[in-house]
Amino acid sequence: MAKKEQEKEKKEFALPPENYKYIAIGFIIIVAGFLLMLGGKSEDPNVFSEKIFSFRRITLAPVVVVAGFIFEIWAIMRKPRKQEE
Repeated sequence: MAKKEQEKEKKEFALPPENYKYIAIGFIIIVAGFLLMLGGKSEDPNVFSEKIFSFRRITLAPVVVVAGFIFEIWAIMRKPRKQEE
């Protein structure tokens, strides 16, 4: 009996598989936010480019990243629904 209990303990993860799916989705949201920040480089280094101050880079991307982190916290703290046996 002791072996079965040890095997059962080894197979259990800290979170249910559904939470790991949500964590992966949150990670993708965070990466998307950082990808939105890319760009705005000037073609000529001697000329200043106003592209770095676009709505996408200054407002949208940080909001998406923060939303991704909030989603990650929710995914980790989320309790799974009780499955009826």
